[in-house]
Amino acid sequence: MATVMLSEEEKYFIVSGIEEDFRTDGRSCNDYRAITVQTGVISNTSGSVQVKLAGTNVLIGVKAEISEPLLSKPNLGKVEFFVDCSANASPIFEGRGGDELAFELSAALQNTFSGAIDLEKLCIIPGKACWILYIDALVLECGGNLFDALSIAVKAALHNTRIPTLSIIGEGAEKSIEVSDDPYNSTPIDVSNIPVLVTLNKVGERYIVDATAEEEICSDAQLLVSINQKGNVCSVQKHGSGGINPDLLFEMLKVGRKIGRILNEQLNLVLEKQTAEYV
Repeated sequence: MATVMLSEEEKYFIVSGIEEDFRTDGRSCNDYRAITVQTGVISNTSGSVQVKLAGTNVLIGVKAEISEPLLSKPNLGKVEFFVDCSANASPIFEGRGGDELAFELSAALQNTFSGAIDLEKLCIIPGKACWILYIDALVLECGGNLFDALSIAVKAALHNTRIPTLSIIGEGAEKSIEVSDDPYNSTPIDVSNIPVLVTLNKVGERYIVDATAEEEICSDAQLLVSINQKGNVCSVQKHGSGGINPDLLFEMLKVGRKIGRILNEQLNLVLEKQTAEYV
């Protein structure tokens, strides 16, 4: 996921600093950069958000539409993720490079959130109609740690999403759906069980959180840990070809849980404040 080029000397400088618990921007290995979250930034969507994490900038819009449920899952709604890496964010996003990263990011989001969203509540008429949530993400700038930024943005965008109230008219096979056109006659999505991702990058014999683009180049492996607001680990994904010692893995999970709990708490406070301002 690196977007910059480094010389061997620069890599050595970064790795050596991390070994001493000192990073080039002055942070320690477990320090997170400041995050800004702004909801309701895109009109004509069911929910939207822009998240900035230092040099990383992502935009997400959610569209709720009525669709037919899958034959194998007649009582469930559907969620689809799509990520687009703007060529303006980095030269390597032009052409195939951007497509490959977008696919990797989409797959990570699908794995993280597919089991956390209550799809039963998105069912309208079993076997006939359901809500489908299209979650579209655009990477505007890439300064490292895209997984975490996107996961925070997904949770915030879903919190901002409102599902129109429906009326079911008729009986049996004659049932039809009437959608309220009153924007205030809608229902929010419960995000209490939706986690955020904490990416821990193994660099040398240590690990760091919230890696910059330069630090990601020096990373041997990435551990993506999704944590809900209770501090529970919901999923673990490993990226990269490097191995992780079991003792180090246990320590990374412990730190990931701690940081994930803090991220959830801080995000919830921001979302509650912004929701109150809209009322």
